[in-house]
Amino acid sequence: MDIEDVMVRKERIEGLVLNWSPVKISNMHVDPLCVKAKVVIDTTGHDAEIAKIVERKMGKNLRTETGGVMGEKSMWAEVGEEEIIQNTREVYPGLIVAGMAANATCGSPRMGAIFGGMLLSGKRAAEIAMGLMENI
Repeated sequence: MDIEDVMVRKERIEGLVLNWSPVKISNMHVDPLCVKAKVVIDTTGHDAEIAKIVERKMGKNLRTETGGVMGEKSMWAEVGEEEIIQNTREVYPGLIVAGMAANATCGSPRMGAIFGGMLLSGKRAAEIAMGLMENI
């Protein structure tokens, strides 16, 4: 599956527009699948694909220092592990970044996935999502 776009309603991310990878590879014209969601969590890794789509479509309105996807810094596991938890957050209404997508979005170092930061990031993302859904 490939993420083609996000669904936006009243300046809030409310889902994803997806298509099958073979459709993209073969350049076929097939209607995408739209998946509605109260909250979207970007866990696309180093590429932070969903955050980049939101930046491209909605402008530099992300909750980062620059307003956009800052890109990850070079490998520094200790710092990356520390910062991944604080970087796991809602960066646009309805969009949470977690894992390496969080560090890439917020400009922190990459890290080896041998520590607990990735698990703690996922736990934090789930807690944030549950809190957001209670208020929707």
